[in-house]
Amino acid sequence: MDVTAERVRKLRDATGAGIMDCKRALAETRGEFEKAIVWLRERGIAKAAKRADRDAREGAVASYIHMGGKVGVLVEVNCETDFVARNARFQELCKDICLQVCSAAPKWIRREDVPAELVEAERHIYKRQAAELGKPAPMCEKIAEGRLNKWFQEVCLLEQPFIKDSARTMEEVIKEFSGTVGEKIEVRRFSRFERGEALES
Repeated sequence: MDVTAERVRKLRDATGAGIMDCKRALAETRGEFEKAIVWLRERGIAKAAKRADRDAREGAVASYIHMGGKVGVLVEVNCETDFVARNARFQELCKDICLQVCSAAPKWIRREDVPAELVEAERHIYKRQAAELGKPAPMCEKIAEGRLNKWFQEVCLLEQPFIKDSARTMEEVIKEFSGTVGEKIEVRRFSRFERGEALES
């Protein structure tokens, strides 16, 4: 069964899960709605979505230095209680997020953080490229949206494939952990430093 936008919206309304999570759930269950709900619940994604409005003010600032000081990363990951913040698995998650930022070099946490003017500039480039190939206008729009989504997957931390398991996105990894501990888990901010970057030779 095709995964239509309408079925994705319906599943999102029913579970509160993100669009990409709902698409994957329907794809994994061949479009069977009830099974898709179970798929999301088993991974803690539906429950994690419902915790989105809760406060997460505890947590940790984690760091990682790579290649003898060539690349350094700082990440703040928040949770709801100090108990979870001191948990070894939470610390491991923080380390994995640091490794992700170091390796994949995201620029933003989520697509909503990307400046609107930059998104429009990227969309314009993709539409122009498609038009130069002689594609009709409606197809240019679809091609641009597809390439824009791919670009978001490259530059937004939560949409990137997890470096330890490319079948899952970072958002899925974090939501699954959230479901395990029963708390909201949130990447608040990160910084990545690479020796010599943005310096003139």
